[in-house]
Amino acid sequence: MSQEILEMTFESLGLTKPLDKMTAKELRQLVVAKKIPSIVGASGMQKEELVVAIKGVFGIKDEEGAISPYKDQIFTLKKTIRDMRLQKGTVEARQERSQLRRKINKLKKRTRRLSRAL
Repeated sequence: MSQEILEMTFESLGLTKPLDKMTAKELRQLVVAKKIPSIVGASGMQKEELVVAIKGVFGIKDEEGAISPYKDQIFTLKKTIRDMRLQKGTVEARQERSQLRRKINKLKKRTRRLSRAL
């Protein structure tokens, strides 16, 4: 009896998005459909357990405290927010102040989205 041992790499799975962004259902389908034999009991696992198990099979280590690739962009947005706040304090027209307030609010939301994007 000769068994073929298939060498499976992470790239050969053909994933379109990172494991952390996939749903638990997608991760279970990945384990079952791609027949990763070393993961047993995937149907009863939670998403976090599945991600850890798949990363363990392929030897992927989590980088805790990694620097965001959007750090520079977030920094420049926050600088413009500070400048707009100073400008808002000097403007006397109510309409201009409310426009600046809305712009500041949108920029703050954008910085939050960028920080969560990782």
